Amino acid sequence: MTQQPLLIAWHSRTGASEAMARAAAKGAGDAARILAAEDVTPDDLLAAQGYLFVCPENLATMSGMMKEMYDRCYYPVLGKIEGRAFATIIAAGSDGEGAQAQIDRIAQGWRLKRVADRIIICMEAQTPEEILAEKTVPQGRLDECEALGEAMAEGLAMGVF
Repeated sequence: MTQQPLLIAWHSRTGASEAMARAAAKGAGDAARILAAEDVTPDDLLAAQGYLFVCPENLATMSGMMKEMYDRCYYPVLGKIEGRAFATIIAAGSDGEGAQAQIDRIAQGWRLKRVADRIIICMEAQTPEEILAEKTVPQGRLDECEALGEAMAEGLAMGVF
């Protein structure tokens, strides 16, 4: 496995989180390895110097596939990734706080170090039809994700984190 400084782990059901993860990966360039949550293994986490977790909030929690990634990987890396950098991007219908709180609790258990302010992008989807529809993330918000990916890659390369 090729070691990449930044692992971008994502899950998306309607396209928003995937678009945000891809924008971050674009910003990070060759420093990033982008993987769908279902493909992330403990070895992927161990090989990275930092993490960007990107997922939607579903029913006030992180998406099930993202949770499954943490369930599968939590104990195999516990005590082995302490102090590594992390940041988050959440796609939400309204506030994203539930998913953010869950990821923060897991990161605390792993003893990760938050290195950037969280990004929560509210898609304002409130009806069942809007919630289930494919999403288009505004370009300005994708630019924020790209900048975060670039900042994380640079910080890891410079040894700031």
